Amino acid sequence: MSDFKIDDSVDITDVVCPTTFVKAKVALEELDDGQILSIKLNDGEPVQNVPRSIKEEGHQILKLLDNGDGTYELIVKKVGD
Repeated sequence: MSDFKIDDSVDITDVVCPTTFVKAKVALEELDDGQILSIKLNDGEPVQNVPRSIKEEGHQILKLLDNGDGTYELIVKKVGD
């Protein structure tokens, strides 16, 4: 994970879809273009849907790490409009 300078992080393991994407999107909106967000999310629906939705919004997925405990860490770079 030392490949990136994480500017902010959000843990969305305590919410369910579609709120997972909403929380991730709000966290991204608070960043400046080019900044990097780390999103901790659960296996299953969140890890299937959140990365796809973020990519559809035009942001760049840098890495998806399996934490080995049923959660993942999604590293996203905010891309401007």
